[in-house]
Amino acid sequence: MNRTRLLMIGVVALALGALVSVVVYRNLLSKGGGQPGVDVMVAADDLQVGARVEEHDIKIIKIPVSDIPPTAPRRKADVLDHGVILPIAKGEFLLSGKLAGENAGSGLPSLIPPGMRAVSVRVNEVVSVAGFVGPGTRVDVLLTGTPAGSAEQQTTTVLQNVAVIAAGHTLERTPSGEAQNTPVITLLVSPDDAQRLTLASSEGHIQLVLRNPLDTRQDEVAAARTAGLYKGVLAPAKPTTHPHPAKKMESPAPAPTVYGVEVYQGDKKPDVIKFPEQGDGPK
Repeated sequence: MNRTRLLMIGVVALALGALVSVVVYRNLLSKGGGQPGVDVMVAADDLQVGARVEEHDIKIIKIPVSDIPPTAPRRKADVLDHGVILPIAKGEFLLSGKLAGENAGSGLPSLIPPGMRAVSVRVNEVVSVAGFVGPGTRVDVLLTGTPAGSAEQQTTTVLQNVAVIAAGHTLERTPSGEAQNTPVITLLVSPDDAQRLTLASSEGHIQLVLRNPLDTRQDEVAAARTAGLYKGVLAPAKPTTHPHPAKKMESPAPAPTVYGVEVYQGDKKPDVIKFPEQGDGPK
């Protein structure tokens, strides 16, 4: 009798387990849109900016169709050999927005959008704001020099809100945000600004000014001059010139008027006797 009861209890337990399994399976199908999981590609490891996606960087997992991001590529050919333009963490979807376009390559060239240019400037610890100017930050570019025709130095803002895409050979900031002292900083600028930046580098001293990336306002900043740094110093007065008086032109004295009288004596040729006008002769 005890064996029969134990057998019945075992059968009931198996039936309840099967029922629960069926219910759970149906719930999973309903959450997945009635479809089993589909293959999707995720990163097998952390991928840094500038890296090239290779076969070992791709991991295939199955997830419900409703959970797949709209921009997630479905073929390996869509991600293989593409450059990474934004950091991708391990297990994160390989999305098109974080990868460079086809034939864009990897490294620094893949980070340059169409119509833009990458220009490097030489810096030191002071120019690079103690090394805190790094990839992902934004800066203003100042120029200090002596303009042509001027005797005093000036500092003027050449470019504003410029993106930094590389510090030396590094294409991304350290996770802790520590300073990176490098001799070269690479900026992302337009072709026109690339010319201005190159000219400014040869004209005087370049200084980078770090700014908050949320502050995108373009300010009208007047040039700072040497004389404006010191209080109570007036600009040198222009020398006054005294024009020379025009010389008075003396007109020559008019010639005296002379009158002539012809005197006839017989048949001889008349003699002419001249008399000066009254008042012209000696007094």
